[in-house]
Amino acid sequence: MTDHTRPRLNQTRSRLSRRDLLGGGLAAGLSAGLSAGLIWRTPAWGAVAPLPLITKPIPKTGERLPAIGLGTDEFRDSERDAIRAEIGRMQQMGGTVIDTSADYGDSEALIGAALTKLGIRDRMFVATKLTAGGGFFGGGVGGQRSFDRSLQRLQTQHVDLLQVHNLDGVDTLMPMMQRWKRDGRIRYLGITTSTHDQHGQMIEYLHKYPLDFVQVDYSLANRNAAADVLPLAMQQRVAVLANLPFGAGGVIRQALRRPLPAWAADIDVTTWGQFLLKYVISHPAVTCAIPGSTKVAHLEDNQGAARGRLPDAATRRRMEQYWDAG
Repeated sequence: MTDHTRPRLNQTRSRLSRRDLLGGGLAAGLSAGLSAGLIWRTPAWGAVAPLPLITKPIPKTGERLPAIGLGTDEFRDSERDAIRAEIGRMQQMGGTVIDTSADYGDSEALIGAALTKLGIRDRMFVATKLTAGGGFFGGGVGGQRSFDRSLQRLQTQHVDLLQVHNLDGVDTLMPMMQRWKRDGRIRYLGITTSTHDQHGQMIEYLHKYPLDFVQVDYSLANRNAAADVLPLAMQQRVAVLANLPFGAGGVIRQALRRPLPAWAADIDVTTWGQFLLKYVISHPAVTCAIPGSTKVAHLEDNQGAARGRLPDAATRRRMEQYWDAG
């Protein structure tokens, strides 16, 4: 296995944590948890006035983004209608950030079709990714060809953010990406990883290139980025997308073993999903978390974390202590 395929396989394992747990050995426990409203309870959106939307600025420009977006590596053509409904619902609830990739199967094409059908492309912040050589999951199509194909699939003339996926070909791609940015084909450029093994390399690139964004793995159960990437991103005035905010499966399993603390209400949290997401987006370096989902009910719960109060430093420590004690 090569270094550039390992992070993608980690993402595959992450998909199992949300979708396949429902059909696997934890089905009974998850069903009980869902019925009790422990994880992804759907809020009664529209029954009462929503809490204020949490937005955070892109440091280089001051443009503000809603703090919860949508990860899309689970998108499949067999769920086309459900995905369009989910994207439409996210826009209704104030979310704008959609993160995809050239190697996420049907994802780009489904997003492009949904945004065109819904007529909301100009209201959304679309981020995609590419690699220099295309890699195993990109079908061997990389660089300029990959970007052209992404624009075609997304049915657009530009993307808001273009990222080098898993740091695969940063030195090769960055000059091209800077040119595309000058030409108006992309608004922001960045790099991504989903594994701590690449944090050191990401730090090197943060020093080397004028990046607008980095995307990094960060969750209540995985705080490594808070010790290395996030402080430097703040120093360099680089925005941060946080991937894997629910971890790689273990986070949800651990959540099911304990009650949601009563004091979670103090930060307008009613479910474990919101608890985990509010911890992530309350870090001062994090601009937006991008939890993956394909269900409207999951999306509604996730978007609930983009409303109301954020934990302060003392509450963040309390969240860490409560989590670590379990």
